Amino acid sequence: MRNKNIFTIPNILSMFRLLLLPVIVYTYMNQKDYVLSGTLLVISGVTDLLDGYIARTFNMMSDLGKILDPVADKATQAVVLLCLITRFRWLVIPFICILVKELFMACIGMIVIKKTGEVHGAVWHGKVATFMLDFMIIVHIVFYNISYSISIILTMISTVLILLSFYLYAKENINILKKVG
Repeated sequence: MRNKNIFTIPNILSMFRLLLLPVIVYTYMNQKDYVLSGTLLVISGVTDLLDGYIARTFNMMSDLGKILDPVADKATQAVVLLCLITRFRWLVIPFICILVKELFMACIGMIVIKKTGEVHGAVWHGKVATFMLDFMIIVHIVFYNISYSISIILTMISTVLILLSFYLYAKENINILKKVG
């Protein structure tokens, strides 16, 4: 049974993550306080873990939460990547990959919802790609003077996982649409 209440603790935590974004941008871009920016990003990540745990454990899952949680995840990744691109120009590559993937997934996701009436949540490959991207982002924030080669390696791994997840999600959604005709 799905919770139709939009004011659940998990949804409030997802909204908190969205409200934290301007603060992260300000501390990173204006104050150049990378430790504080990294700390705020970790707090955002902990609330992400908490909202999923609370939703499952206390049966507070909702269709809104299935949409709001990944929106908060992707918005956080995109905003922080945009901040990092000011110092590490090559991070534009995973940024563009995420942008294309998420736009495609939003479009095909809406079609799947319209045809099936169901909201499909994240699966393992999306979680792995998200974890690696988040790890890469935090490393770039915390280690201000990260070596070029380590940065490139982390960027390549993240980009490959994003593209793999994009392919698998697209394949899954296309198969769902084929089944419903």
